[in-house]
Amino acid sequence: MDAALDRTPLTRDFFDRPVLEVAPDLLGRVLVRDSDDGPIELRLTEVEAYAGEADPGSHAFRGRTPRNAVMFGPPGHVYVYFTYGMWHCMNLVCGPEGKAGAVLLRAGEITAGAELARKRRLSARNDKELAKGPARLATALDVDRSLDGADLCGDPDSPFRILTGAPVEADQVSEGPRTGVGGDGSVHPWRFWTANDPTVSPYRPHVPRRRRT
Repeated sequence: MDAALDRTPLTRDFFDRPVLEVAPDLLGRVLVRDSDDGPIELRLTEVEAYAGEADPGSHAFRGRTPRNAVMFGPPGHVYVYFTYGMWHCMNLVCGPEGKAGAVLLRAGEITAGAELARKRRLSARNDKELAKGPARLATALDVDRSLDGADLCGDPDSPFRILTGAPVEADQVSEGPRTGVGGDGSVHPWRFWTANDPTVSPYRPHVPRRRRT
């Protein structure tokens, strides 16, 4: 754990901004996950922004549903979804209440609790792979749909906190298209990552699914 990191918790005001402001500003922040097994801390190195009804790549593009309701606020909460019938992914809700927006946590460096993360990520070849990709990150942190809606900013009993950490300087933030997003949403350069960080996941373009015959 880096003793130089600022351990001041981020407030709800941090998240009550447009998602494209929040997303790159999350790089270098530290997510704390508390559980009965012990705490894990993760320095964020890669994220993607999803802008709700204005974004064809977003789960909220067609409006509110039971699945995506948390995306509509209030900000500073966790949105968890289940994908491909096997993986969970973790997002942080941003923007004014009533307007959907969230940042997908794609990758990070485990800075505390690595031993616990290794037990959950037995296939990781080294510690840089423990949270290298959104499904791996959620697995390392033991995140599932039961945590959908958890508060990041005001609940002392919440399993999550996010600390100021060491924000990444603007000239060290890279950006590009989002991984696996097709159609009209593929043109947005809304993936942000810390340049040259070994924990960042590889970019993969969208590949249309083949229908079974």
